[in-house]
Amino acid sequence: MLGIFTAVGPVSTDIYLPALPEMERQLHAAPGSGSITMAAWVIGLAIGQISIGPISDRFGRRMPLLIGMIGYTIGEVGCALAPNMTVMCIWRVFSALMASAGLVVPNACLRDLTEGDTASKLMSRLIVVQGVVPILAPMLGGFALKFVDWRSIFWATALYGAVCTVMLLTVFPETLAKQDRRDMMPLSIIERYIYILRTRSFITNGLVWSFLGFVTFTYLTGAPALFEERFGMSPFHYGMLFGLFAVCMIGASAINGLVVGKVSTSHMLFSALGISLTGSVLFLALAVISAVDLTSGGQLRSFFLWPLIIALIITMAPTGIIGPNSMVGILSEQSERAGSASALAGTMQYLFGAVASALFGLMPAGTAVPFAGFLVFAFCAATFFALLRPKLPPSAS
Repeated sequence: MLGIFTAVGPVSTDIYLPALPEMERQLHAAPGSGSITMAAWVIGLAIGQISIGPISDRFGRRMPLLIGMIGYTIGEVGCALAPNMTVMCIWRVFSALMASAGLVVPNACLRDLTEGDTASKLMSRLIVVQGVVPILAPMLGGFALKFVDWRSIFWATALYGAVCTVMLLTVFPETLAKQDRRDMMPLSIIERYIYILRTRSFITNGLVWSFLGFVTFTYLTGAPALFEERFGMSPFHYGMLFGLFAVCMIGASAINGLVVGKVSTSHMLFSALGISLTGSVLFLALAVISAVDLTSGGQLRSFFLWPLIIALIITMAPTGIIGPNSMVGILSEQSERAGSASALAGTMQYLFGAVASALFGLMPAGTAVPFAGFLVFAFCAATFFALLRPKLPPSAS
C-alpha cells in the first residue's frame, strides 16, 4: 500500500508530458507554455512536503495522507476540466500540494515500524517507485495518447487518487502512536527543522539524497535531447530505452534488498556511488570524443549510440541502491521527527532537481557533454558528502 501511495507524486510529475503540444493547442496557449505546468507542480511539491511533515508528526500518518489523497483527486479532476493554461497551473499547484503527502508519509511510516536492515529492505521498494516511476511515466503517457486525449490522462490519475482514498478509508492502519506525536506550534516547527538540519546524519545523507534528485532531473531533461534529437531516435524506440533504464534501476534495488543484512548499508552506498561515478566519467569521456566528430548535419555519429547507452546504464542503475540507503541514513536519528525529516529531505531533492533542470536549459545544445558534465558533478558531490556521514549503529549501518 505504501508503494501505491508514494507513486502518486512521481506518476503525476510527467505522465502528461507527451501530450503538452496538443494540450497547448486545445487550451489556446503559446507553444512551450505548457512547461510552466511542470514548474507549478515542482513548486507545489516543495511547499507541500515541508508542510506535511510536521502535520504528520502531530496528527499521525493516516489522516494527513487521507486528506492528501482526497485533495489530489480533486486537483486532478480540476486539471482534466481546465479551460485554459492559467487554470491548469493553479490546479497543478493544488494537486501537488496534496500529492506531497504521498511522498513524505510513507517514508515516515516505515521509520515508525522498522529500523536498520529491515528499514533498508523496505525503503528499497519505496525508493525504486519514487525513482523509476518518473522515468516510466512519459512512456505510459505516450502509449495512452494513441487511444485517448490528454484530458483522459488526468481523469485516470484522478481515479488513481480515488483508489488510494478508498484504501486509506478501509484498510490502512495508523502507524504513529499517540504518545509519540509532536506539538505543532510555529516556533516548535522551526526549532524542529533547525534541529534536523544540525544533525550530521541528516545533512550528509540528505545532500546525497538531494544530489540524487539533481541526477534524476538531469537525466529526465538531457536524455530526450540526446537520444531523440542528436541520434534521431523515434519516440517509440526512445520509450523502449526508457524501459531498459527502468529495468536496470529496479534490478539494482532488488539486489540491494537481497544483500541488506549480509552487507552493511554504508558499504552498499559507497559501492553504488563508486560505480555511478565511474560510469559518469566514462560517459563524459565518450561525450567529449563523440562531440569532436559530428556528422555534416551536426548529429552525433551512430557509432557512439550504444557505447553512450552502456555508460549511462552503468551511471544510472546504481541509483536504485543509493536512494534507499541514503534515506535510511537520513531517518536514522529522527525517530521522533521522521515525518519532518522525510519532508525536508524531499523538499531538498526537488529543489536540487529544479535547479538542475533550470541550469541545464542554459547549456549549449548539440552534444552530450553538458549532460555528462552535470552527472559527473552530481556524483562527485554525492560521494563527497557520503564520506562525511557519521558511523551509524550496527543495526542501521
